Amino acid sequence: MVRVAPIISAAGPVVLVGGGPIPPGALDREIARGGPVVAADGGAGAVLEAGHLPDAVIGDMDSIAPSVRQQLSPETLHAVTEQESTDFEKCLRRIKAPLVLGLGFLGGRTDHTLAALSCLVRDPRPVLLLGSDALAFAAPRDLRLSLRPGTWVSLFPLAPVRGRSTCLRWPIDGIDFRPAGPVGTSNEATGPVRISMEGPGMVVLLPPEAREAAMEALVAAGPERFATGASFA
Repeated sequence: MVRVAPIISAAGPVVLVGGGPIPPGALDREIARGGPVVAADGGAGAVLEAGHLPDAVIGDMDSIAPSVRQQLSPETLHAVTEQESTDFEKCLRRIKAPLVLGLGFLGGRTDHTLAALSCLVRDPRPVLLLGSDALAFAAPRDLRLSLRPGTWVSLFPLAPVRGRSTCLRWPIDGIDFRPAGPVGTSNEATGPVRISMEGPGMVVLLPPEAREAAMEALVAAGPERFATGASFA
């Protein structure tokens, strides 16, 4: 992962807005919590449409409309011309925050969604993607989720990985997860869930109402969340 100087630094969550579908009212709710708002290229249009100004617009600037650019100060625009990464990745590399909340990255074009999910497991920063029917994040080495019994929990591997669990209806212990092999779709919480992964590569999907639990879990996981050798104490 390329390290670059941050454009946005914050002590709390940063809202990152992409150009895909955004659940009704979600952008207003997240912005109302305070904290910086960053747009990934064409996502600036959604921020303006919601009646807000982004603190920064980052990307290769190939999808931002001229009418949107005219409403933004030049200091807000940060063009990154390299084409080896997506606008989502360009933004994450330039945000320093304990958590990034992503809107407009799930539920649109399938290729864009897959690219975002792939980036989650390659970037060490805690990122929570919010969609209309699910939220997604990369599993840290030790994940503790305060979920109500009956909450669905799906695990989808983007790399070969193993792990252990407690309070999942179908435990994952001993399963060799891999993209073209076993996956963990539609598991279910029986209480507060703990998942311990041996390495990076697993994407966790939860229902939208588990947002607060996911946020708390990602922040609590800490900066070494992808280190190997996790174990249950």
